[in-house]
Amino acid sequence: MADVRQLSEDAAKLAAAPLWPLADDELTVGLKAAHRLEQCAAALQARLVQQAVTRGVPSAQGHRSTAGWLRALLLLDPQPARELAGQAAALSRHPAVEQAVLDGHLNLRQSTVIAETLDALPDDLVHHVDGHGGDGNGEGHGRHPDSAEVSRLTELAQTTMIGMAGRLPAYQLRRVGERILAHVAPEIAERADEAALARQEARAHERRGLTLSLPVDGLVRISGLLGAEDATIVQAALHPLCTPAPGDDRTAAHRRADALIDICRLALRTSELPSDGGEPPQLAVTVAYDPLTRTLSTGTTDTGRRLSAGTIRRLACDARILPFVLGGAGQILDTGRARRLATGPLRRALHIRDQGCAFPDCDRPPRWTDAHHLTAWTNGGPTTLNNLVLLCRHHHRLIHHPGGGWQIRLGPDQHPDFYPPPSIDPLRRPRRNLYHRRRAHPERSQAAADGIERDR
Repeated sequence: MADVRQLSEDAAKLAAAPLWPLADDELTVGLKAAHRLEQCAAALQARLVQQAVTRGVPSAQGHRSTAGWLRALLLLDPQPARELAGQAAALSRHPAVEQAVLDGHLNLRQSTVIAETLDALPDDLVHHVDGHGGDGNGEGHGRHPDSAEVSRLTELAQTTMIGMAGRLPAYQLRRVGERILAHVAPEIAERADEAALARQEARAHERRGLTLSLPVDGLVRISGLLGAEDATIVQAALHPLCTPAPGDDRTAAHRRADALIDICRLALRTSELPSDGGEPPQLAVTVAYDPLTRTLSTGTTDTGRRLSAGTIRRLACDARILPFVLGGAGQILDTGRARRLATGPLRRALHIRDQGCAFPDCDRPPRWTDAHHLTAWTNGGPTTLNNLVLLCRHHHRLIHHPGGGWQIRLGPDQHPDFYPPPSIDPLRRPRRNLYHRRRAHPERSQAAADGIERDR
């Protein structure tokens, strides 16, 4: 391995060399050469790993898996370690693919895609050629496929994909691999694809899963795997909530994240979910309240996660609040009565009046909204129609943002007017939602409010 060490030292010197004297075409040529060097080095890594696995080195050093051994030896993160272990195993099964990497025809990601495609080809290719596995005399079900024919088709698929790798990156090559039989053996492709899809769906169902990490810097990583059918359902639910609106500066990833939360909030408002601990599923937050200053402090969820006071104020707009009086040691001295906000006839009246998020020109329907108190409940604001307005989660956050500058007041007809901050309109002229067609008359709104007060 003296040659490898020397090559490593030479590569380090090259990496540190000044690049400013190079012409543009020299930069391009150098980048391609460096990429080729990287792929050859990666192929060497994979071959070294596979040789170590063949000799049983990882287990001899006390590791249960090749990836675990690589993590400890090379200080790799879990995902790169798994990728290197998988690449080593894939190349060892397909020497021609490995040689194509060394010859510069493939990069390592492309080689892994080709190897996985070849491994996924059905073993009974000739069985599919026979139509239904029989030869018409009742003897076909027991025959074995012609191994020479299988090898020929496998080699043809391998050669075809290596040839396509000169034009297609790995992710596009994977799509080609999904229908490679249509290129090399169209007479059996349909039946073989049907069988392959059935196996793929079964594997996907077994591998499905969803995990939520512990909070790091206020963020929780959601990761998981879904089968193609399940992913289609999720995408169908998210899509109508991910359409960008004028003035919406959220990224596509932001919109998808917000859409997922909106769907979960909607599900929590329904009665379709099973009970949890004898009660409907709910978010529970414990927060201290100072009756002298009438302010809320930071809060803690029932899973132990802390939330800011601003988030608590926003959640308190449309929540059930159950007050407890605690002693100095935290013992419960008294339990108050739960108060449920903006439900029943009051919530229905809000739906009729606002017809969705009332923020100017927002298109979110009523079920995707919270009931926001114009005067906060913690500041003595009443739970009445004239002190509530429907806001979607995005605009609810905007209204509660300390630097947002938006204000909401009811107009003479008892519909909400939104006053923008001076940075948007120096005259702060009131705005209304023109997307939702309002047909309610002021006297009807007042009648609805009077009726709700009687119900309460």
